[in-house]
Formats: sequence, structure tokens, C-alpha cells
Amino acid sequence: MEFTVYLAGEIHSSWRNELKEKAEELRLPLSFVGPMENHERSDAIGEEILGEQPNKILRDEAASSINNLRTELLMKKADVVIALFGEKYKQWNTAMDASTAITLGKPLILIRPEELHHPLKELSNKSNVTVTNIDQAIKALSYVFETE
Repeated sequence: MEFTVYLAGEIHSSWRNELKEKAEELRLPLSFVGPMENHERSDAIGEEILGEQPNKILRDEAASSINNLRTELLMKKADVVIALFGEKYKQWNTAMDASTAITLGKPLILIRPEELHHPLKELSNKSNVTVTNIDQAIKALSYVFETE
């Protein structure tokens, strides 16, 4: 049995690679999908597909619609979602992706530092599991495959 994991969260650090490496070390039968990690391409995809937009707001709207399509399609195919809230970057996309996972009825593992407990308490209560780091998220997934 192999699970597809949607990795939601900021695209500026290498947290996804770290999580994938840990899953590989444990030989977990997982495949991974997620948002476009090339930030410039993600921002430009609306104009790339729809043509030049008349202003920055419409440029953002065009990119957003296509990125939302990607997110919804890949998340619907996923068996579980891991959403990482980091400390450094604004977390709008992570919050949107986590709430989309909940709306779609996808099992959700929320990774958030303790400092973000209060602002994320409602979202944390809607997730299946809330952890504070990548190691704990991998251990939670690993447990799914254990038989004893």
C-alpha cells in the first residue's frame, strides 16, 4: 500500500526535502506532491497561460486561479496532507491549504512551532494530528504502516 502525501506550506526553505529524506530512510511507501516550488513561476503562471494582465492585482488573480486548480487537483488525489507552518515566512498559503484539506475531508498532519499554538489553535483542533517538527510528522505517518 502506497500513500500520496500533499506537502503544504512555504516554498522558500528545504523542509520538503528533509521530510522526503526521512521518509526514504524509513522506507515508507510514500509519494509526494505539492505546490509549485519555483516562486517566480508560480507568480507568473497566470500571464504565461492567459497572457499579459493589465495590472498587478489581475496578474495575481490570474496566477491564483491556476495555482488553486493545481492545489485542488493534487490534494484531491492525495491520501494525507502535511501542512508546515514555519516561523520565518508569512503563512497565508499554508493556512489556505490546511483549510482546503479539512474541507476535502483529507487527513491532516499540522506541523507548527509551539510559539504559534495560540494563533493556530482552531486549525490545530480541526487537524487529525498536530506536531511541532518534521520528525514527529514522519513518526506519525510511520505508525500507520506498523503492524505490531
